[in-house]
Amino acid sequence: IIYMPMIPQAAMAMLACARIGAIHSVVFGGFASNELATRINDAKPKLILSASCGIEGSRVIEYKPLLDRAIDQAKHKVETVLMFQRAQCSAPLIDGRDFDWMAECAKAAPADCVPVAATDPLYILYTSGTTGQPKGVVRDNGGHMVALNWSMKN
Repeated sequence: IIYMPMIPQAAMAMLACARIGAIHSVVFGGFASNELATRINDAKPKLILSASCGIEGSRVIEYKPLLDRAIDQAKHKVETVLMFQRAQCSAPLIDGRDFDWMAECAKAAPADCVPVAATDPLYILYTSGTTGQPKGVVRDNGGHMVALNWSMKN
């Protein structure tokens, strides 16, 4: 799950997931803990990529407390959180589960692209859940490559 504000690292996370063939789901940063927990239970992620906070106007919204509550509420337990620490708010990390994004990037080796079939899942997009349980719609790789190719030619 990618639980981030609209910052460049969110797009990088989505592209990185696609590059290594990891199915991902973007949950808008600041989403309520119980809503995030619902998506955690459904998607069963091994990893959550997040940021320490979002900025709405002049307000700083701390994401880590929301994320920690969601993980506590969820039946599915996430193994790892990769936290991008923003200058406006530094989030405390839970030893053994949470890791600093920049520190881990500094240690990481480049990864080759992983070939995937057109029918392999790329991401899960959840409905709002306003009429009950949110539904996860799984999108595959092929349709997005066709759309990307078409958009680059037009």
